[in-house]
Amino acid sequence: MSDEIDEQGGGDEESFAEMFEAYASGMDDDIQVGDRITGPIIAIGKDAVFLDTGTKIDGVVEKDELLDENGDFPHQVGDVLDLYVVSRSGNEIKLSRALSGAVGVHALRDAFERGIPVEGKVKGQCKGGFNVEVMHRRAFCPVSQMDIRYVDEPESHVGATYQFHVIQFEGNGRNIVVSRRAYLDKELEEERKEFLQVLAPGLRLEGRVTKIMPYGAFVEVFPGIEGMVHISELSWSRVKKPQDAVNPGDLIPVQVIGVQEGNRPGQKKISLSIKMTQEDPWARVKETFQEGGKVTGTVTRCAPFGAFVEIAPGIEGLVHISEMSYTKRVLRPEEVVSTGDTVSVMIKEIDPERRRISLSIKEAQGDPWLEVPEKFKPGQVVSGTLEKKEKFGYFVNLEPGITGLLPLSRVRRAPEPAALENLAPGDALAVVIEEIDTAERKITLNVARESEAADWKSFTPGKRGMGLGSLGEKLREAMDEKNGNEDP
Repeated sequence: MSDEIDEQGGGDEESFAEMFEAYASGMDDDIQVGDRITGPIIAIGKDAVFLDTGTKIDGVVEKDELLDENGDFPHQVGDVLDLYVVSRSGNEIKLSRALSGAVGVHALRDAFERGIPVEGKVKGQCKGGFNVEVMHRRAFCPVSQMDIRYVDEPESHVGATYQFHVIQFEGNGRNIVVSRRAYLDKELEEERKEFLQVLAPGLRLEGRVTKIMPYGAFVEVFPGIEGMVHISELSWSRVKKPQDAVNPGDLIPVQVIGVQEGNRPGQKKISLSIKMTQEDPWARVKETFQEGGKVTGTVTRCAPFGAFVEIAPGIEGLVHISEMSYTKRVLRPEEVVSTGDTVSVMIKEIDPERRRISLSIKEAQGDPWLEVPEKFKPGQVVSGTLEKKEKFGYFVNLEPGITGLLPLSRVRRAPEPAALENLAPGDALAVVIEEIDTAERKITLNVARESEAADWKSFTPGKRGMGLGSLGEKLREAMDEKNGNEDP
């Protein structure tokens, strides 16, 4: 019996020894200061949170370190956390979100070599960046590395405590450069991946304008992710300079219109639009404007064939060069309008499908030919101004917008054709209206006979083009003789 007991006891002792050995070996798990531990929360105390480290020893982290930005504790038992080992003793593994002053300079070197975040306090500004105290040592953070976004107010960071990555460690800690941006980038890496997975044309977002360029504006739509709004997508209206539409710092709605692979793996080229978040003004153009209506618009640009006029935001129409003026022949649109001018126009035609509107300046000003039947009659002697000479005759302007033709055959039959041939554009002459064709907008003229031109006061000596040489003298003599014969 005793032998059996001894045998059994001996077996128990052997089993116990094996378990102890296994336990002891578990104590020798290779966990070092600076290691990253991922494990679930197994208990939540008043001031501490306990984590399963995967070893015989649980990890402990101060509860205050896990509070969110509102000061609330957002975790519960079972949540998995990523923390770093900041110290280890025989029966405790102390964890933290980053290395702090509790460890020495060797930990700073480890943090640099292994990419472990460290805690630092921004002590003040210096040339090009900030002085940061990390583990009782002075470090430098360039201004470009303080945040993912451009730092508008550097002084706002002074006094704050942040997590940093050590990006340069030299001279056994005498030259240390840290980056908060690198830490934030790493923290947001997974979220960025998720964001890029759902990024697709048609998605509407809110972004912040970060930079203005001559060709458009860059907009941050997620921390560290920017897209570009081309100048043509800033507004339905024509934009000459991006800063006329947006400014750096503006919060604006945007719509994704294109996503392409960038030059580097994982990088995306994102095309954005502001105007696509707004209603297309052409969708209701027929409701807003009617053909035949008069409106006021702004000249946006001139082309050889006419001028473009914006009559509403995003709605441009064309005034063809032939629709510029009734009163003069227009060879270049700039003779009538300039970019930026405000003009009255009449809507001649609306084509929503082709997004085209035909406009007329001359129709808005009124057609001077409408009054021709009242102002001019066949046989009437009028004064005109020579506009230009052609092989078939002379064009004579009777009043703004009304020009008649003096055929060359009539010039040759004039009492003194040489005097007429010597006239230059701009000179005045007396003419007789022979025929009026309002449908064709034509007036045929003849040279006024001496008796018809007797009362035309413009025939005065000494003025260029205001007389016809000896013809004028003969007219005056005829008038004097006529008046003498009529005296009682």
